[in-house]
Amino acid sequence: MAAKKETYTEAMKRLEEIVNRIESNELDIDRLGENLREAQKLIKYCRDKLYKADAEIKKMLEPEGVEESKA
Repeated sequence: MAAKKETYTEAMKRLEEIVNRIESNELDIDRLGENLREAQKLIKYCRDKLYKADAEIKKMLEPEGVEESKA
């Protein structure tokens, strides 16, 4: 689960496993809620990683001097 320090790739793989199990009706009702909660945490983890990476890339691509003129 996302509580441990896992990579984005590991989290996406686990999320895909959960989705596949749900779509194929492999989960009983008792496990469904647990898996949906885990999927929700994984989605948040992956979304946060993507937003952080996007912000870092934008910062790297920003022309020099632009930050100074904004201040």
